[in-house]
Amino acid sequence: QVQLVESGGGLVQAGGSLRLSCAASGSIFSINSMGWYRQAPGKQRELVAVATSSGSTNYAEPVKGRFTVSRDNAKKTVYLQMNSLKPEDTAVYYCNAVLKPYGFTYLKNYWGQGTQVTVSS
Repeated sequence: QVQLVESGGGLVQAGGSLRLSCAASGSIFSINSMGWYRQAPGKQRELVAVATSSGSTNYAEPVKGRFTVSRDNAKKTVYLQMNSLKPEDTAVYYCNAVLKPYGFTYLKNYWGQGTQVTVSS
C-alpha cells in the first residue's frame, strides 16, 4: 500500500504565501517524480510543478517565478512554496507521485486526497 498525505492548504489574501507538503509512505522501492497538480471548479486538472529524481523541475507557465517545488528524497516528501498568490490560483491542489512499489517492475501513478487553496482578492 502506498499513500500520499498532503498538508498546508488554506485561505490567504492575494499577494500572500502558502507552503504545501506531501509525504509518501508505504511499500516504496523507488520514486521517479513527485509534484503538484491543481483543479479549479469547472476546469480540468492541470500540472502545476513537478520535480524528478534527478533534480530537474518543470513548472506551468502561470506559476513560473512565483512557485517553487522541492523534494526531500530521504523523507519521500515534496513541497510547493507558493508566493505572490493570486485569486486565480484558487483550486484543490493534488500531490502526485510516479513510483515503483516493492514487487512491481513498472512505475505506478499515485494521487493524494487534495488540499484546498483559496486566495481572496
